[in-house]
Amino acid sequence: MSVSMSFEVFPPKTPAGLDTLADTVRRLDALDPAYVSVTYGAGGSDRQRSFDAIQVVRTSTSAVVAGHLTCVGQSRREVADVVDRYLELGVDHIVALRGDPPGGVDQPYEAHPDGFTSTADLVAAIKARSDVTVSVSAYPERHPQSPTDDHDLDVLAQKVAAGADQAMTQMFFDNAHFVSYLQRVRARGIDVPVVPGIFPIHSFASVASFAARCGATIPDDVARRFDGVDGDAAQAVAVEVASEQIRELAGHGVDRVHLYTLNRPDLALAVCERLALVPT
Repeated sequence: MSVSMSFEVFPPKTPAGLDTLADTVRRLDALDPAYVSVTYGAGGSDRQRSFDAIQVVRTSTSAVVAGHLTCVGQSRREVADVVDRYLELGVDHIVALRGDPPGGVDQPYEAHPDGFTSTADLVAAIKARSDVTVSVSAYPERHPQSPTDDHDLDVLAQKVAAGADQAMTQMFFDNAHFVSYLQRVRARGIDVPVVPGIFPIHSFASVASFAARCGATIPDDVARRFDGVDGDAAQAVAVEVASEQIRELAGHGVDRVHLYTLNRPDLALAVCERLALVPT
């Protein structure tokens, strides 16, 4: 099986955590990732942590480093400053996201008075400032605030028209959702790569709660596999479920996968080892 992997990590909250992050990324680097993305604080909160994390990741991997950037709660000037800082740090791939409102994903989005009204506007601004690769989000089960599937695809089309180079999906646990979504995307005339985002279920209770808030469903047969297991046994099930999901996607022609690591290299490595994606 030939699948290109990329990984998402998040900025730690303490200086000591940066050492742990460096170790995490060095271990992931053995998997020859296409890129490693670093998340960004909600509303630009504590952006210095993201800058510090990117600097650590840059020195810990030979892969491309992607920086996340949200426009919620930030002015155009603030966003431009972040883009410039990313460029100074050697970032040449930006994951452009609207970001969730302070009250949560179920609250309506309100643009900063001097900010961007949509992710498409953010993408266009990034592309006008630099010729970096720009990724955007996609939702196999529809964004929680999209009233219809057609509206959801309209939003994606606008982001691509603004210059987005690829889309990465929200977590999903039933591949049928992704396959159906990709068919609709292509029928809509959107031809950029759509990379499935895989979220290993490191803790069923917490992942199920988070997935529900994001509008992602967990199939009953997957949930049953976690019944009555914990500790190492639960981690083994998580590895099995994620690797089976990726293997099935590869059977549908998927050749790129983005793994949400939660800064847990053991779990990411185990998934890739199960899929025989670890270089000799």
